[in-house]
Amino acid sequence: MSITWSTRVETDADIPAVRAIVRAAFGSPAEADLVDALRSDPAWIPGLSVVAVADDDRPVAHALLTRCHIDDRPALCLAPVAVLPEHHKTGAGSAVVRAALAAAKESGERHVVVLGHPEYYPRFGFTRASAYGIGLTVEVPDDALMALTLDADEPLPGGTVHYAGPFGI
Repeated sequence: MSITWSTRVETDADIPAVRAIVRAAFGSPAEADLVDALRSDPAWIPGLSVVAVADDDRPVAHALLTRCHIDDRPALCLAPVAVLPEHHKTGAGSAVVRAALAAAKESGERHVVVLGHPEYYPRFGFTRASAYGIGLTVEVPDDALMALTLDADEPLPGGTVHYAGPFGI
């Protein structure tokens, strides 16, 4: 069942709900702690943390874009995307990803990378990063690291992805 979800930028009042969403989606506090750590890191970009909300304005899904670099070129990292289990397969996750990518494009960002499920992210235009010469400093399956350009006039740069410190890689 797909619903038309309302999305908005995360607010300070949403932080407890976002923690609960991420904790429920991933089953451990590590991912929720990562989101908290990113909020206090220079990689945090206000306006690129998005929630999908239920009719009562309660957040049910969350997506986050933070600063990373492909070698020395600025890019964004999409991580994590989380949905409350009771709202899986309703379109809430897709809504927050699309809203975050639209906000990034509107703010002039050009490139996004994601380390995630290869069955999920191609629907948003992500393709294998290795096809552009983009890699990581750690071994991951080739189809797990994906990249997307938000500006058709600026091709993806090759190089190594450097994440914000809280990611630990």
